[in-house]
Amino acid sequence: MTRAIRLSSPWVPYFIRLADGLMILLAGLIALQVRQVLELHIEFPADLSGYYAMETVAAILFAALPANVYRSWRAAQLPSMLAGVAGRWAGIVGLILLWLFVVKASYDFSRIWFVLWTFTALILLWLERLAAYLILRFLRSRGFNLRYLALVGDGPAAQNLKQRLDHSGWSGYSIALELKKVDEVALTQLGTVDVDEVWLALPLSDEGAIRQTLNALRHSTAAIRFVPDLFTLRLINHGVSDVLGMPMFDLSTSPMTGVNQLVKWLEDKILAACILFAISPILLLLALGVKLSSRGPVFYRQERIGLNGKPFNMLKFRSMPVDIERNGVKWGGSAAKATTRFGQFIRKTSLDELPQFLNVLKGDMSIVGPRPERPIFVEQFKEEIPGYMKKHLVKAGITGWAQVHGWRGDTDLNTRIEYDLYYIENWSLLLDIKIIVMTVFKGFVNKNAY
Repeated sequence: MTRAIRLSSPWVPYFIRLADGLMILLAGLIALQVRQVLELHIEFPADLSGYYAMETVAAILFAALPANVYRSWRAAQLPSMLAGVAGRWAGIVGLILLWLFVVKASYDFSRIWFVLWTFTALILLWLERLAAYLILRFLRSRGFNLRYLALVGDGPAAQNLKQRLDHSGWSGYSIALELKKVDEVALTQLGTVDVDEVWLALPLSDEGAIRQTLNALRHSTAAIRFVPDLFTLRLINHGVSDVLGMPMFDLSTSPMTGVNQLVKWLEDKILAACILFAISPILLLLALGVKLSSRGPVFYRQERIGLNGKPFNMLKFRSMPVDIERNGVKWGGSAAKATTRFGQFIRKTSLDELPQFLNVLKGDMSIVGPRPERPIFVEQFKEEIPGYMKKHLVKAGITGWAQVHGWRGDTDLNTRIEYDLYYIENWSLLLDIKIIVMTVFKGFVNKNAY
């Protein structure tokens, strides 16, 4: 399959946030100039620090707080996007007015300036979003920043989608595989094709075909969306995306998108850097202990499977002899592998895991997430454990929801995966903080540590 140029744009949402903040600041400066012209008979204050502070706070609140206006625009409708921006700006203005009322500072600011600033900022935000929207549409219509998808189905919903895609080259979606029938040959092909998304345009009544298709995709880390042929259903607490004006059920997607991805990135980088700095003396002592306790390197590098099923080398302090796996690897029996007292100590206390903060800084891992496994075991478990590959929708972690509840080492894998999937489905910054605190108090020393 020949693909067009694929230009990734992971930083676009962050540039948009920065541009939004700058537009709000610019609107404030323009409003100050216009106010000065309109109120020539009133002495203009020399100290404008209060105005600048209000503009800055509004810009930070608008750009930094989580919001749907920073979700992907790939196939969004322009009117709904602009309406979302207006609603968010109205909310920020309302918060500022409430604050001015509470602190009784409303008379310290020009009402004409405030009105001018409010409407000028909205116009500039709309113009900036429109410009970015048109630029991205143009690039995608020329084959840049594409997302490749597999379309399953041949009914009215599938035909409608194809017609919309044919007339919406700017959306950046390209059909890499089209399966009109759900049979053994098609499902085999679907399970091996490299695509970003899979759209199931199957009738709700064909439960068997839906189950067969999902089973064929059990090893896939692509986003899976269901396109229903009944659009009158009312969904409660279910993920739904609006793509090309059509509702799609999000059956399997990562929570690390948009602002969540930024929050997770900041959490990992800041905490990992601070922790490494704080424990650097401990790391030196542990490295010395490993070196003196047995011959071989200080670090043990082991291939594990992480985000999107991609392999990476995970770091540990070596706690086993260098030739312990000369006859191959096997699952379980971890307690019997460490032959030195020091190796047993650092494994039982999980101190051998500390070098993985370097993996976090590198970007291979996260501080909190499902524990990664070796490729050989992933190949085995993905066939035996339902939903096993879904743990790779997020980065692997040093600690996780399963680990702080004791599900680590030689414990039941089915239960462990249930905890991992719960974490992915319910991720939040507060949940990460809770897991980190639980790790500090009860996650290091554990009878099942490995």
